[in-house]
Amino acid sequence: MPRPRQLHDRYFKQAKREGYVARSAYKLLEINEKKSLVRRGDRVLDLGCAPGSWLQAAADLVGPRGVVVGIDLKPVDHPMPANVRTLVGDLTETDPASLTDPAGGRFHAVLSDMAPNTTGAGDDFRSVRLCRAILERLPGLIAPGGHLAMKVFEGAELQDLVAETRAVFTEARAFKPRASRDVSRETYVVAKGYRGPIADAPPPAADA
Repeated sequence: MPRPRQLHDRYFKQAKREGYVARSAYKLLEINEKKSLVRRGDRVLDLGCAPGSWLQAAADLVGPRGVVVGIDLKPVDHPMPANVRTLVGDLTETDPASLTDPAGGRFHAVLSDMAPNTTGAGDDFRSVRLCRAILERLPGLIAPGGHLAMKVFEGAELQDLVAETRAVFTEARAFKPRASRDVSRETYVVAKGYRGPIADAPPPAADA
């Protein structure tokens, strides 16, 4: 018999105590503890940022000299730190130049806790499509050597997605934080060292 879902588990209660708008903040904090994607002073982009818990966690990680930009179809109503800027919009229809900082350039880390509207059938395929849309838009958003964490639902195409991500990063793997609910199919593709689109790679040197 499946275990009942705990709506108010320890992460929920901890988020209330520590001022995070949702328990999902601890997923990002654990990912960063294990993988060191975000550092002090970094520029970070949060895709699907509402209601704002990853914005809060990222703002804590980058500190006052860092910058966090978030975009979502829904507005973020919760008050955010001074180093956070949010936009309402669709990533697939938004000019990357409106997200990046002209003075600072592209982002050191791109984060996504986005998920498709779930129906119970084919959710994993829709989730993978969202992730592939992110990979397609990375060249205009992420700095060389930058890092990525994006949520995906476990399913038949997960390993293909990890391989596609690894093709443009020096390393990529699936990682499920402890803060993810046991009954959830969510996991995260975590990648480090962006190398750019394969098409942009220099051709191999000709034999002498």
